[in-house]
Amino acid sequence: MPHAYASIAFTPSVRAEQTRKGSARFYDRVLDEDRNDGASLGPREAAFIEARDGVFQSTVTEDGWPYVQFRGGAPGFIRVLDPQTIAYADYTGNRQYITVGNLRTNDRVSILAIDFVHAKRLKILGRATISEDPELITHLNGDGPVAERVVIIRIAGFDWNCPQHIPRRLTEAEYRAYFEAGS
Repeated sequence: MPHAYASIAFTPSVRAEQTRKGSARFYDRVLDEDRNDGASLGPREAAFIEARDGVFQSTVTEDGWPYVQFRGGAPGFIRVLDPQTIAYADYTGNRQYITVGNLRTNDRVSILAIDFVHAKRLKILGRATISEDPELITHLNGDGPVAERVVIIRIAGFDWNCPQHIPRRLTEAEYRAYFEAGS
């Protein structure tokens, strides 16, 4: 089986564009049938995900429109439950419920996790389920407000993305830690 992320993302129209622009041969290696990776998170991916204090999450409306929203919390708000499953406590926001409504009709989700300090980016494709199980909510809730639900994402594929255009940004805590450590 080829690289899981590429086998999903490299549709025929994407491959045609890669051919047109001269990059198809470079990406042939990720579609090689002898390759079998990109669907199970390893220790590097797990540590990266659990260190994030926010991610961008995309769902799809029942009319086919993409919807991107920021999901955040204290570092570790997203937990790796096993090599193919991540989950997070979902808190009350503006009560539009667009993401929840989208996931109830189309379980496909995309996560973009970025480390702006070190210019690293992990892309995740998966299928999400929503749980209102009180025990699971308590397990994933952390020290924040009480969550309404838990979003559980089964990994379909992931890929580390090129850091070339990631701007360097520091949170206030990272800024203090960086400059206090340097003094």
